[in-house]
Amino acid sequence: MTDNTNDTTNQWLKLSFLCPLPLLEPTSDLLGVLSGSGVEQSPETDAGATISGFFQLGTTEDEGETTVQSVMAQVQAQLEELFALYELTLPSFETTLMADEDWATSWQQYFKPFEIVPGLIIKPSWEEFTPEANQQVIEMDPGMAFGTGQHASTQMALSLIQDSMRQLHAPSAFDVGTGTGILAMAALLFGARYALAIDNDPEAVRVALENIEHNGLAERIAVRTTPVEEVSETFPLVIANIVHDVLIAMAPSLVERTAPGGHLILAGILSGAQEENIIKHYGELGCSILNRKYTDEWVSLQFERE
Repeated sequence: MTDNTNDTTNQWLKLSFLCPLPLLEPTSDLLGVLSGSGVEQSPETDAGATISGFFQLGTTEDEGETTVQSVMAQVQAQLEELFALYELTLPSFETTLMADEDWATSWQQYFKPFEIVPGLIIKPSWEEFTPEANQQVIEMDPGMAFGTGQHASTQMALSLIQDSMRQLHAPSAFDVGTGTGILAMAALLFGARYALAIDNDPEAVRVALENIEHNGLAERIAVRTTPVEEVSETFPLVIANIVHDVLIAMAPSLVERTAPGGHLILAGILSGAQEENIIKHYGELGCSILNRKYTDEWVSLQFERE
């Protein structure tokens, strides 16, 4: 571990490590939750890519040193838990202290409004954007929490939600592992009247609520930490962008909460063995595969419940 924390007048801690390809998306999103500011990724190679999270520190020596230690402890614990899901070991961190102007103000120039799926624009708060008549806008800053729309699984899940809403005109949706709330918000913009969004991370729930309120959707989206098995409602559209092992563990509960004839969208899955295992497992629970979308090593799946 490299420690360049002697200059405690600097305000940002940069934590970097080489992340293997299968964990790039969940790791980036988790660092976004933990940092509340931003995440940087180098170009991908066969070995993976360097992921960097940026964490704001105090300006005094004591406050800065204490914050560095607490940040590193929290990040390491959370990432070790994520890596364990894939039976991988977390690499060592490289740490760097940065001045405020080196990160907090300059990184914003790289994030511009973009069309994540046809008709849906994701924009940061500091950018002006006038949508066309056929466009909807979600305003969300990068790095705020799990899933700002920049990763393949989020993009494919949004595309499948759009497809399902066109087919079903579902009045309600259930977003499991909501993160920023982006998928629940998109379901409403695509036509749903109400959504329930849950996450077992209280910090993600807090950020999702802030995003939903900021986008004027608080009256139509409920956000809770309620476990999926304790939700009594059924929904014509259920969405879960998590990881393979959790999707397998949650399968009975997710299927039970999908109304007969409804659609179940699953993302965060690697194509190949994970994909086929999910299809087999959910097929045994009465779900037939309707569509698959692929980007790089990722796949997102759309099921219909019998």
